[in-house]
Amino acid sequence: MISTSHCRLYLITPPRFDAAAFSSVLSAALDAGDVAAVQLRLKDADDDAIRRACDALRPLAQERDVAFILNDRPDLAAELGCDGVHVGQQDTPYRDARKAVGDDRIVGVTCHDSRHLAITAAEAGADYVAFGAFFPTGTKDAPTRADPDILSWWSALMTVPCVAIGGITVANGRVLVEAGADFLAVSAGVWDHPEGPAAAIRAFREILAG
Repeated sequence: MISTSHCRLYLITPPRFDAAAFSSVLSAALDAGDVAAVQLRLKDADDDAIRRACDALRPLAQERDVAFILNDRPDLAAELGCDGVHVGQQDTPYRDARKAVGDDRIVGVTCHDSRHLAITAAEAGADYVAFGAFFPTGTKDAPTRADPDILSWWSALMTVPCVAIGGITVANGRVLVEAGADFLAVSAGVWDHPEGPAAAIRAFREILAG
């Protein structure tokens, strides 16, 4: 699993991007500060587009010792040399995802605002659970709204890391760190930052340090 001694950033790619152009943007962001993981999330792309994006971005993350996670597709995660896969409740079940990627890769599971789903995933062997959305987000249609209290409850009860996701920005992220999040999953809050992604990463430093 991704190491954590304090809350760290977990970047999620924009919903759509040109891989060649985005490569330089991602590189600058990763060089601006500590990032634990990058998740490639292309919900409407075909397999070849996912492969091309993965081939362009995965080396940029891995050469910086940043875990590269593929959303939804454990089959492609294993094929393309990703460090792991993230699955939602409507995607591949955890056990099938684990079988596809093996024991040495990361499998994270979306648990929305459900304590039951999170405990079930952790007991099954998930490497992390993701709670959210904590704030309004335009990146995806979030079916649930989570309260920061769920992070406090989880961190007091379990050792499996938890990821906070959904509308997180420099302006609102501190409350989630203080509540006990191990990772902040951020997309638009970095890529759409008014001063650019690298500036957003630098701005998150103080928040993540607590």
